[in-house]
Amino acid sequence: MTDFFDRHRNMLEDALTALETRAFWTPFPEIPSGKIYGETARDDGETAWQNLLGTPFGLPGHPEVGRVGAEVSPWGPELNISYPACDPAMIIETAGTALVPFAEAGVEQRIGALLEALVRLNRMSFLIGHATMHTTGQAFAMAFQAGGPHAQDRGLEAVATAYAELTRSARHAVWEKPQGKHAPLVIEKHWALMPRGIALTVGCNTFPAWNGYPGIFASLATGNPVIVKPHPRAILPLALTVRVLREVFAEAGLPRDAVLLAADAPGAEITRALVTDTRIALVDYTGSTAFADWIRANSRALIFTEEAGVNSVTITGTDNFSGMCANLAFSLSLYSGQMCTSPQNIYVPKDGIETDEGHKSFDEVALGIKSAIDALLSDADRAAGVCGTIVNPATLERIAAARAAGEVIRESAGTGHGRSATPLLVKVAAGEGMQDAECFGPVSFLVPCDNAEDAIARASAIAREKGAITAALYAIEDATVERAAKAFAQAGVNLSVNLTGNIYVNQSAAFSDFHVTGANPAGNASLTDTAFVASRFRRVMIRRPKAA
Repeated sequence: MTDFFDRHRNMLEDALTALETRAFWTPFPEIPSGKIYGETARDDGETAWQNLLGTPFGLPGHPEVGRVGAEVSPWGPELNISYPACDPAMIIETAGTALVPFAEAGVEQRIGALLEALVRLNRMSFLIGHATMHTTGQAFAMAFQAGGPHAQDRGLEAVATAYAELTRSARHAVWEKPQGKHAPLVIEKHWALMPRGIALTVGCNTFPAWNGYPGIFASLATGNPVIVKPHPRAILPLALTVRVLREVFAEAGLPRDAVLLAADAPGAEITRALVTDTRIALVDYTGSTAFADWIRANSRALIFTEEAGVNSVTITGTDNFSGMCANLAFSLSLYSGQMCTSPQNIYVPKDGIETDEGHKSFDEVALGIKSAIDALLSDADRAAGVCGTIVNPATLERIAAARAAGEVIRESAGTGHGRSATPLLVKVAAGEGMQDAECFGPVSFLVPCDNAEDAIARASAIAREKGAITAALYAIEDATVERAAKAFAQAGVNLSVNLTGNIYVNQSAAFSDFHVTGANPAGNASLTDTAFVASRFRRVMIRRPKAA
């Protein structure tokens, strides 16, 4: 049995420090460079990817009653990879056999194994990049980062947070209470760290690893076996993760059935059967509010969600108009708006704003954003690299519906690569309309407001009422920023102010940014604060009088 904890102790200590300081830190470089990952890493990853196509995916020792797999790349080709299929009751029963030995293995043994798994996954980042690209439709550079180092950062963040919580309090104590003239009361106390039970992670199609790793690694770190239920269109990234975890667990002397893959096929999903089984104690879910509501109504588990929301940009003024437009152009175009952090509604005073280029009317602001998008996407290859492809054909239907919502400022079109669509900009009237709900994909609504205060009020109100993960503000006066900061904080949404450089409202950095606040309808959990981790286990006390 390998002592992985000692091997990775320094990385864990650095992660714990980063959690406290919230400063930039990562052990997993985000640049897909041969100088970092090895001169042959790119070619090795490409070869490994090609070797997976058209083959049965191996998971030694995993329960199996058949094979499933129907992944088709939004870039074009079918993957033709098959995965082990299990009856829901069987896979839950198998996870249950691992519950006691996995919990009793101890904190350091589990934490060490998880750290080793993350390091091995990092070495596979080129392969994972291809797997993510061809299941989510992201361009390779984004897929490498989001499916590889950035997801690994989030997994490590969850492991470090869990370790801090698991070791925060003493496991043993002698409690001595003075009794005046009488002998003191002396009690020996011991606390067992007990997991909640079997955990279920319901994966999403767009960011299977980035959204999945926090729950998976938090549950495993705290002793809960995990059933990983990928989206049927994006199985491979999580299947690779499960395989690595099972391999490392076996080497670490842990039950490898503490992590299992519950693959299924479109139209024959097993999610409902898993969620409603009373043996499932924890559920991590990313997806629509409608299905989140169903889970809440039908499951007895403790549920962590990231759901639909309406992210906003409020423009009241700027001292860098071209920089603002360029920044927004990239934010609106990145992965064709298929990010939970992508902006949707853009609130602008109807009489325009003051800028470093003089007064800009509402229409001039709209034109500035349109022109910046056009410039960014003027080259077809660059457009494909920024926009990626559309992962769900239903998104194209939403784009078509949004065209009728108001005046089209910028038309959406394909990039010429895969199933694709560039941003659609639509000017709509303030008030009720399509902009009042999430329109997932490359659709943004420009909303004229009475003035700056009205714009801030509308943007913060929709976050409070419908949910939002991000909000952006452009303002010149500090007083406006302060009023807006208070309004958005009360709405429970993270606010970015005056972004004009190479940092975008879409981005969320592990060890520094808390992704989702859990304080509005866009989700009830935050990645990865203490509440996300600490409620996955309980301390149970055993006490008795100390022998004389």
